[in-house]
Amino acid sequence: MTDFLFGPREPVWHTLSQERVTIEGGMDHLQNSFHLNQLCMFCDTKPSTCNGTDACGSSCNLTSICEKPDEICVAIWRTNDSSNTIETMCHCPSKPIYGIMLDDYNNTKCEMKARISNTGPIHICSCNEEECNNDLLFTTQPTNNQVVLVILVSLLPLLVLAVLVIASFYWYRIYRRRKLDEWKTKKQTKRKGPKSPLDCSDACAIMMDDDRSDSSSTHANNLNHNTDPLPIELDLQVGKGRFAEVYKAKLRQSPSEQFETVAVKIFPYEEYASWKNEKEIFSDIDLKHENILHFLTGEERKVEKQYWLITAYHPWGNLQEYLTRHVISWEDLRVLGCSMARGVAHLHSDHTTCGRPKVPIVHRDLKSSNVLVKNDLTCCLCDFGLALRLDNSLSVDELANSGQVGTARYMAPEVLESRINLENIESFKQTDVYSMALVLWEITSRCNAIGEVKDYEPPFGSKVREHPCVESMKDNVLRDRGRPEIPNSWMKHQGVATVCATINECWDHDPEARLTAQCVAERFNEMEDDLDKLSTCSSSEEKILEDCAVSMSDDK
Repeated sequence: MTDFLFGPREPVWHTLSQERVTIEGGMDHLQNSFHLNQLCMFCDTKPSTCNGTDACGSSCNLTSICEKPDEICVAIWRTNDSSNTIETMCHCPSKPIYGIMLDDYNNTKCEMKARISNTGPIHICSCNEEECNNDLLFTTQPTNNQVVLVILVSLLPLLVLAVLVIASFYWYRIYRRRKLDEWKTKKQTKRKGPKSPLDCSDACAIMMDDDRSDSSSTHANNLNHNTDPLPIELDLQVGKGRFAEVYKAKLRQSPSEQFETVAVKIFPYEEYASWKNEKEIFSDIDLKHENILHFLTGEERKVEKQYWLITAYHPWGNLQEYLTRHVISWEDLRVLGCSMARGVAHLHSDHTTCGRPKVPIVHRDLKSSNVLVKNDLTCCLCDFGLALRLDNSLSVDELANSGQVGTARYMAPEVLESRINLENIESFKQTDVYSMALVLWEITSRCNAIGEVKDYEPPFGSKVREHPCVESMKDNVLRDRGRPEIPNSWMKHQGVATVCATINECWDHDPEARLTAQCVAERFNEMEDDLDKLSTCSSSEEKILEDCAVSMSDDK
């Protein structure tokens, strides 16, 4: 329709639409500018039907708009022996309630948590949704079965790891044993048999080069020789005695060509007692000393029906062999004698060099063939098959039952006559000192400081047969208290004269008059201070007096 007076008319519905838009826009602006506070259940403490498990209602029929915009909804549940109560309210989370600070107020659900308030134990929840404190959610504690399940699941990785480690170790053991068997089978065809046996008195040429002792010991101890025999290849027989044979051998470090030279003392099955005694003596950690043969391990070789002692090896052999082949100097005499005395003193001592208590040990078969010569010409003791631990617990009967043992040529008079004082364990040490005196005599007899040096002879020389019996030695030792001869020429050297005086005191017929091994070692140490002066002296008595006079005038 056209209005001739006013022109075209706009539709009415268009005008109303514009007005509606204007009104709605105003309402939105009004709502944005006005923030409604939280709406929560709000009841004072009242009885509750909640039993503290699962979900339940607050039983509150009052709703309240919180006073402040930052307040949230809170529900508190308490229980005692007779009743349960519930309390709902609005609360500002920045303030404590009953001494508790709320930490879960941003939740949409009211999840009850057990807490300790200043009024006692309670369950409390907080949330930030409309009337959210009306529906209470109690968390159920896990049952015992659930706890066990959680623990098992937690331990499962460790159990799997343990199984893998055990399986790996078992596989390695099987693999290593198989490889070792293959290697031994391969080497068996190349093993050299015994050759060139030496008729040594008690098989003692068993000492390793000093600079390689530690490496061999480390290698042997790293192998599980309690179950697996060491990879040893016998090379050459170097000694044979009453109870065992000794071989130079190669201890393989690996299936490669690398090896360490060791000595293997092999006992037949019939000599188990000797092997066991020597192994037990060697196994005493307190026995370790530079002048005691270095021990690696003992093995029972069931296949060969043998018992093995594996020790260090030294190419010089025993002292008897060395003296037979060499004439020694005064300095050599002092070094050999002092180191032997130190070894015996360590055996006899009731404490180690670092002061730790130890059980004294007597050798009971001390002789030059049971003393080894090291590369630096020091000595070390070996062959402890007859050794005895002087434990305080030993009774007189047990000491008496130890028997008359040793080598007759080196036996002390009281041993030959079976009259050792069993009430005093020191008497056993005194027999070792007597034997040591005879060995010192052997060393001195081959020293070029005494003048003319004769061929080597054992103590008592040709007065007795090569292997004298006890009765034969009684005739020579007890009759007129006979001892090996000390010629007058030996007394012309001041140092040798001191050694001879020491020898005389060590083989005294009265055991209690003898020196101790420690005293002998100290005497040799004192000689070291005068070594330079003594070494310049001639074996001629006139030359000694002349040089000493010059020395005294120089001192003035």
